[in-house]
Amino acid sequence: MTFKPFLAMLARDAHLARRNLIPMLIQTLFQPMLFVFIFGQVMTRGGLLPAEYKTLLLPGIVAISMVLSGIWAVAIPLIGEFQFSREIEDRLLAPIRIEWVAIEKVVAGMLLALVAGSVVIPAGWLLMGTGAELDFGRPLFLAVLSLLVALLAASGGLVLGCTVGQTQIGLMFTLVVGPMIFFGCAYYPWSTLDGFPVLQKAVLINPLVYATEGFRGALVPASSHLPLPAVLGALLLFDLILLALGIRQFRRKAIG
Repeated sequence: MTFKPFLAMLARDAHLARRNLIPMLIQTLFQPMLFVFIFGQVMTRGGLLPAEYKTLLLPGIVAISMVLSGIWAVAIPLIGEFQFSREIEDRLLAPIRIEWVAIEKVVAGMLLALVAGSVVIPAGWLLMGTGAELDFGRPLFLAVLSLLVALLAASGGLVLGCTVGQTQIGLMFTLVVGPMIFFGCAYYPWSTLDGFPVLQKAVLINPLVYATEGFRGALVPASSHLPLPAVLGALLLFDLILLALGIRQFRRKAIG
């Protein structure tokens, strides 16, 4: 494969992302920041939640923001390109294999997910104010975790973008993304589900659980979280499955 057309498509997506970066960040980060303010400020200051909850909440918000940004950045443009603008046909004429067109979409989505994560950490920390204490003593683990979560989000977006129709976008977020968030241990540690043993085991099929528990272990190592080697292993497995499935779906849709 020649990387020139691959890099050209990536540069075009990066240019479009720069032009639409602010609206995209507002669209994907507005709801998580509302949760930060309500649960991290209003409810803790009102005495309904302990002040320590701020520290447990922020890693989950980081995971949600990255996953939503990556899914949105890949799935929504793909749905439009396949069903409306037909821009995907121009990309498929590039002198590279179809699979690399899909991979370029994933790489572009990963970059946007990483940008969202890098924005939400300082924004959420400032919004919560005093009491939110994060530990950045594991930079290598945090970097690897961020890449795996970004790949998870972009690969998931590839699968959804090649599977869901334009009229089913709302249903996708209602039946897929919504339950994934609320049962993804973003607003509570996985260990708090001890009183619901069946549910505690069932949520382990949700990849967001490993993203949130991983960020909790990286940024708040003193908190309760899943073993970090298990987190990395599970994320890598989900990444490979979703990426392979997404590329397969993309190829079928492209040549079908």
